[in-house]
Amino acid sequence: MLHIVDDEAVVRDALSWLATSRAIPARAYESGTAFLQQVGKGEFDTDGDCVLLDVRMPDMNGVAVFDQLLVRGVAQRMPVIFLTGHGDVPMAVDTLKRGAFDFCEKPFNDNQLMDRVQEALANSRRAGETAAVHARLATLSTREREVLDLILAGKMNKVVADQLGISMRTVEVHRAHIFDKMQVKTAVELAGLLK
Repeated sequence: MLHIVDDEAVVRDALSWLATSRAIPARAYESGTAFLQQVGKGEFDTDGDCVLLDVRMPDMNGVAVFDQLLVRGVAQRMPVIFLTGHGDVPMAVDTLKRGAFDFCEKPFNDNQLMDRVQEALANSRRAGETAAVHARLATLSTREREVLDLILAGKMNKVVADQLGISMRTVEVHRAHIFDKMQVKTAVELAGLLK
């Protein structure tokens, strides 16, 4: 989902149309406050999220909105592309150093902007997939993590049992729980997921 945050209706409409022409779903917000209220719901698009964020807005400027995304820990899941009609090199450098995806001056090249949006959406998808894997890893018990590490090291169940001082049947049960929690069917699939 492309989130367009700009106080000018004509800009929101133009960017929404541009996104639709590339088959990118878009949602427009007239202010940073309205956008942050939506972000507060904690919903992410599985196909990725990207924010086109105007720097100068009356209620809350774009940099303040970006700061809130950083504080909430969602800037990786929602890469930000700043849009500005007033080129400010120090601001651009600062926001890029702090994790903004890009900084574009108005008027911008439509195709180049949408290409950057698609790259940001791809990054967001990858960040979402990584977050999902980490969330699944967090559900593993300490013993399951120990078994997981030995599985990833290529150890057979008997060797795992010997090293951990548990029965082979217990290893098999832990292995089944690990595969279930990590949503995989084989050790190869598990290794690929955690590479």
